[in-house]
Amino acid sequence: MKAFHEVRRYATEFMVWHKSYKDISFLAHWHKEIEMIYIRSGSAKLSVTDQSFYAKAGDLVICDSGDIHYSDSYQMDNCLDFLIFDTNLISSHYTNSHFQHPCVTREQLEAYGLFDMLERLLDLIDDEMESQKPYYQDVVTASIRQFWYLLKRNVPTSDTAMQSQNRRLVMLDDLQQLLSYMEEHYMENITLEFAAARMHFSESHFSKIFKKLTGINFVIYLNMIRVEKAADLLRTSNDKITDIAFNCGFNNVRTFNRVFKEMTGYTPTEFSAMPDKGAYNLTYYKHKSTEKQYMDKEPMTIIKNTEIMQ
Repeated sequence: MKAFHEVRRYATEFMVWHKSYKDISFLAHWHKEIEMIYIRSGSAKLSVTDQSFYAKAGDLVICDSGDIHYSDSYQMDNCLDFLIFDTNLISSHYTNSHFQHPCVTREQLEAYGLFDMLERLLDLIDDEMESQKPYYQDVVTASIRQFWYLLKRNVPTSDTAMQSQNRRLVMLDDLQQLLSYMEEHYMENITLEFAAARMHFSESHFSKIFKKLTGINFVIYLNMIRVEKAADLLRTSNDKITDIAFNCGFNNVRTFNRVFKEMTGYTPTEFSAMPDKGAYNLTYYKHKSTEKQYMDKEPMTIIKNTEIMQ
C-alpha cells in the first residue's frame, strides 16, 4: 500500500524537500530519509514509532530514518512545515541519533539558541532551491548539517534507547516485511493469527503493537489495501464487480459492497459509474470528515482539509 513505505519523488537528484501545509493529517508511513516537522502554528497530534504526543506552535518533531510516523490531527487547526532530506547529507554512514523524545519543544529550541536558526534555515532552503544559484546544493547541505549537529549537541539522547535499538529495529523490520507481504498477497486469506505469527507475537499483543505503530487496526489496514486495489480495477478494467471482489480477497460481494462504501462513501457500482474515477482517492480518514482528501500526487502521504500554502 502506497501509504506505508514512502519512496519520495524529488524534482532533482538533490534529495531535499520542504513544504508547508495547513490543517492536515497523514497516514502511517516510513522512509529512509530524516523528516523534521515544524509546528508553525496551532497544534498537532503525532506518533513517532512507539511514542504518541501533542505538539504545539514552535515545536519541532524529528522522525529519524526508518521511524514509522503518522498524524491524526482531526479538528485541530495547524500549519506544519515538513523538511525531509537524505541521511547522506549528514553522513554516508548515518545511524539513528537516539533522541530521548521525538519532540523538541519551542522552549528547548530557544534555550539551545536554535529557534530563530530553524526559521532562517527553512527560509534559506526555499530561496536556494528556487533560485538554484551556483553551489546552492552545497549551501543547503552545509546549513542542514550545521543545524542537525547543533541539535545533536544539545538535545538529550538515551542510553536506554541505544540498548533497545536492536530489538526495536528487528520489530520494525518484521512489521515492514509483513506490510510488504500484505501488499503482494492481499487477495489471499491473511488472518490475524497468520500476521501475529510472522511478527512472533500473540494475537492480542500483535493487535496492540500494530495499532500503536500505524494508528489503524490490522483488519482496517488490510481492507484499505484491498479496497485500494479494487478501486484501481474499477478504474482501469471492465471486470465484473463479483470478480473484482473475489480477486481482491473478499469472500462475498455483500462484504465487499459494505467495506468499499465504508472506505469510500460509494458502493462499487456507484464508484464504477463516476465520470472521473481517477480524481477520487481513498483514505481511512475520509469517514471522519467529508472535507478531507487524499493527495495522491504529492511526494508525501498527506490528507488535507484546505488548500496547500505556498
